[in-house]
Amino acid sequence: MAFTPIAVDRDAMTIMGVQFPDKGSLERAANALGSNMYEGFEPTPSLVELYRDFVAGKVAPSALVTLIKERL
Repeated sequence: MAFTPIAVDRDAMTIMGVQFPDKGSLERAANALGSNMYEGFEPTPSLVELYRDFVAGKVAPSALVTLIKERL
């Protein structure tokens, strides 16, 4: 299975240009995205931002599906 690599800048703490608050959250996000990409997920900066905000508790679980549909 082939997939397109995404831009991860560990020095700037960004994934696809989306800023992360610390290296730990960046690494967890990069690992989660990589696992999902292996299964066929194609991330966009908007979806990376949504993932970051959801994990940080800024997006309620009840709103997640609606927001994903809006960003696809």
